[in-house]
Order: sequence, then C-alpha cells, then structure tokens
Amino acid sequence: MGLLSDPNRRKALTNLLTRLNTPICMVCYLAAIVWFMGLAFEPFTLRTYMSENAMGSTMVEERFSAGERALATAKEFDAHKRKAGGMPVDWLVKTMQARGLEVFTQSFSRKLPFPDENKERYMVRGTNVYGILRAPRAPRTEALVISAPCSPGHSNNQAVGLLLALAQYFRSQVYWAKDIIFLVNEHDLIGMQAWLEGYHHTNITGMEYSPLQGRAGSIQAALSLELSSDVITSLDLILEGLNGQLPNLDLANLFYAFCQKLGVLCTIQGKLQRNDWDTAEGYTHAAQTMMLMVLKQACGRSWGDHGLFLRYHIEAASIRGINSFRHYKMDATTIGRLLEGMARKLNNLLERLHQSYFFYLLPSLSRFVSIGYYMPAFGLLAVILLLRALDLWVHLGTPDLAAVDGVSEAERPSGPGVLSVLTPVVISHLTGVALYLLPVHLQEIAVEHFPVSETEAVVLTAIAIYTAGLALPHNTQRLLSGEGTEQGWKVLKLTALLYLAALLGCTALINFSLGFILAVTLVPITASITPHMPKALSALVMVLLSPAFTILYCVFIYQELIEAPVSINEGWMLFLSVISQGILDHALYGSLVYPLLALFVYPCWLMFWNILFWK
Repeated sequence: MGLLSDPNRRKALTNLLTRLNTPICMVCYLAAIVWFMGLAFEPFTLRTYMSENAMGSTMVEERFSAGERALATAKEFDAHKRKAGGMPVDWLVKTMQARGLEVFTQSFSRKLPFPDENKERYMVRGTNVYGILRAPRAPRTEALVISAPCSPGHSNNQAVGLLLALAQYFRSQVYWAKDIIFLVNEHDLIGMQAWLEGYHHTNITGMEYSPLQGRAGSIQAALSLELSSDVITSLDLILEGLNGQLPNLDLANLFYAFCQKLGVLCTIQGKLQRNDWDTAEGYTHAAQTMMLMVLKQACGRSWGDHGLFLRYHIEAASIRGINSFRHYKMDATTIGRLLEGMARKLNNLLERLHQSYFFYLLPSLSRFVSIGYYMPAFGLLAVILLLRALDLWVHLGTPDLAAVDGVSEAERPSGPGVLSVLTPVVISHLTGVALYLLPVHLQEIAVEHFPVSETEAVVLTAIAIYTAGLALPHNTQRLLSGEGTEQGWKVLKLTALLYLAALLGCTALINFSLGFILAVTLVPITASITPHMPKALSALVMVLLSPAFTILYCVFIYQELIEAPVSINEGWMLFLSVISQGILDHALYGSLVYPLLALFVYPCWLMFWNILFWK
C-alpha cells in the first residue's frame, strides 16, 4: 500500500511499466500459452475424487440381467418405427403401461427460422412419450430422468430397448426414494426442449407444445442414452452443454467409478486414457483430449440431449456407446448394470449435487483441471490489455514539449472531439446489430434475387454484412469531415482496450474456453495496432485474426484432433455449416455465442479496424 500511496513511488512504478510495456506484454502472452498447454501435463493436474458423501462408495450389488430382453425390445421398436414412419407412439404407450408406469404424451411443433439442411427439416412436429415410476418409499418430491432420443433410421434403437428393460426391472425394486421418469423424445434436442419447457411451465424459445398431463418431483439429475449397436466396445461420456455449461464433476466421477468397478472401457472426447503421462505421446494425447473439450465448450452448442437440462440447474450427462474395432466387447447387460448402479447412487442424494466443481477441464476421466488452475492463463492475456491501456492513459496525460525561442515549454495537446470518438463506436455497434438481425430477416429477398436456398441466403448475407463492415473506416472519416486527431485515436483505442478486456473477462467467467480462444487471437493485434503501422500488412494480419477466421481455424483444428482432416474446400463448407448451426441454435435453444460475436466481439474488433485507418 505504501508503494501506491507515495506519489514518487507510484510515478516510478508507472514509468517502469510504461518503459517496459512491450517486453512485459510479450512475456505475458508467451507465459499464457505455456501455462495453458502445461495444464495437460499430469503432475500439474488433480486426481478426480468423489466429493458427495452419499455417492462416495460404489458398494451396491447390481442385479440387472435383462440385456437380451433389451435387445429384443430394441428390434421390436425398430420394426414399429419403420411401420409408423417415425415415432411409434401407440406402441411405446402400451409397452410402458405394460411395465407398470404412468404413461403420458406431449405433442409439439416448431417452425425453424430457416431450413436445417444438415437434418433436412423446416416445420418440425413430433410427440414425446414418457412414463413415471412413482417412488414407493418417499413423498415424491424429487425425481430422476433417464432419456433416449428416437432417432431416424436404425440409430439409437438399442438405447430405447435398454431404457424399457430398465423400466421393467426398476419397477420390481422397492428401494427407490425418488420418482424415475423414462422419456423417449422425438426430434432430438427440439423434442427435449419442448418437454423441459412443458415440465417447468416456461416458454423461452417460442415452442408450441401441449401441456404435460403428468409430473413428478423436482428433477435432481438426468442421464441420456445413445446406443446404436448390439455390441459396444466402449462408453463415451459427453458433458458439454448449452453455452458451455458443464454438470457437477461428481456426475463424471460417478460414471468413471462404475466403469472401473465393472471393467468397462470408458472414454471422453472419444479417447481412451493413457498411463504413460511422462512420455511425449502420453502428454500429446492428454493435450488433444483437453483441446477437444475446449473447442466443444467454446462453440456453445449442446452436444447431447443432456445439455438442455443444465439450463434448469439439473446435473445431466449423455452416455454414448461406441462400436469400434477394439477386441474388447461388452453386452447390454453390463451397460444396464452400470446405469442401475448410477441410478441407485443418485437415488441416495439428499440434496442436489453441489460439493464438487462446476468449472473444470478434463485431460482424462481420472484427472481434472480446476478453475483455479486454468484462469491464470486467461488472466495473463487480460493483463496485456490493461497494460496497454495504462500506457495510453499515461501518454494522454503527459504534455508534449515544444521549443519556443530555444526554451522547451510544456504544451498540452487539444483534446479530441467527442464526435471523433463516439462516431466509430456507434457505427461499429450498428454494424453488429445488422449482422445479428438482417441475415434471417432478409433471406426471402435474397432467395428471390439469387439462385440460392434459404439456408445459403442466411449464411451468405451474414458473410456479406461482415465483409461490408471493413468499409467502416472510410465511411466514418466522411462523417467526421477531417476531425480525426492524434489524441482521438488514442482515446478510441483506450476505450476499445478496456471494452475488450471487460468483454473477454465476462465471457471467460461464463465460458472459459470461448473467452480464452478469443483472447489468444484478438489480444496480440489489438494491443499493438496503431495508425502509423504499414496499412496493407497490418490489415491482412487483422483480418486473419478476426472472429470469423478464428472460427475457421477452430474448424480445421477440431477436424485434426478427431483424426478426420479435411481439405480446404471441405473445411470451408464446414465453416458455413457452423455459421448456420450457430444461428439456428440461438433461435431454437437460446445459445448465446452468435449474439455475443455479432453484437459485441465483432463491433469491438471493428473499433480497432477503425484505428488502423485513422486519419
């Protein structure tokens, strides 16, 4: 405190930070990258452990033995699904009723803002079927959910068969203290969104659905099953939910504990855990697993039906069965016993999962990186923006020396006009508003005048508005009529730096992965940009480090990490698909990534683009 309260010491510290500003910023950037990559090194991570006492032991005897019956039910479900041309609602209702459940249905419909070409749908209508197993030994104030989506074709039939077999087995047990809801939802996330909104009496996405006739207690946890083969070689745990939300780490620990107990191969991000952490191959494997989680979390989409539960503070995860070329095989009985064990442990909960971490990264299922370990990497990047802002603040407050008759006199430059600073800020954000609103609203006009589909019209309109924003500096200068000054661009950059630091900081608190990826690409160029730099080279670098190109890089990196590299043309098509899915996810489920990029990140980047062409 004495250092900051003493004016002389404070001035000396300020001069030191100003004089060494650039070297300190470079060291901070390199340290942030090294810190982040070091998080995948096993000695720097923590071993996972169960924090919830009620789930601390896996000493329960799993007795589920109806695996063959589950596969037979799956084949019967597949036959009725093909006969009905979709969800066999009547058959599911009769089958669940035969197993002693209280069965209800919910119809829903949703018109998409534009056609989803990936799944070939526009006007979606469907029905959810769910059965409730009432708790025989409790007041029925709490519930668990086990769900399986009804997917087109032959996908996920085994999950529905196993769900129905579990319902029949659970019905014969008397130790349940919570209601158990067995849900089969149609049209994947859309059906799940309709059911959750109906269950919680909300409507935040404009979905049309019939009210639920039957309800259970407050949902404590949920598991979503994805099985599409009679034989499974490993189970993959999917945690990433909407807007980068993650379930409580104890849910992942519970899955891993039962996999270890039953001898089941388990993966995360589709990758098995390696024990040779002290080798280059072992570290690379852990780093790839962690980077896959970062990329999935940053995109803000829900990677399974479980992701929509997290919005309602319900801890949920998806379990996906993988049938690969591994020699190790497991049958439906083993998977059923694993789910039985997890359900019985969740049944013991006296309160919601809360004692373990909600913010973490997983280089493997047995090791985790807590928020206290990975936030310093982002903090080092944010410090760069604050240091550059401090440097500008000091220069703005320091008068220039002008020689008059051989005597140096302090001359304070005239302050910048308000219009010269406010105009680029307003125009940048108006461009962001246009990028957010116009692509969907102008799709009909684009289709009428150009030979493109509705989806292509939306994506190409967004790209056109994004590109048109590059003409912003020239339009701004016309409005300013030559009012730009040396002080003006410094004030604008000071404002933009503080704005970007606050924006990235808030983003990282909600979705660390998204905030960190944006910081890695935006911080270097925004911290160093000035109007006195070579225009052509600087403009090229700024474009290559813009938000749109960041998304493009992430597409190629993701494909490399999942060992499915693509060509430039294929990568470009995936990039266009990512844009359309981002807009759809925002309209259908409330994903915040697209409005964040359009309304805040892109306008902030345009402010720095304006500084480069400042006159």
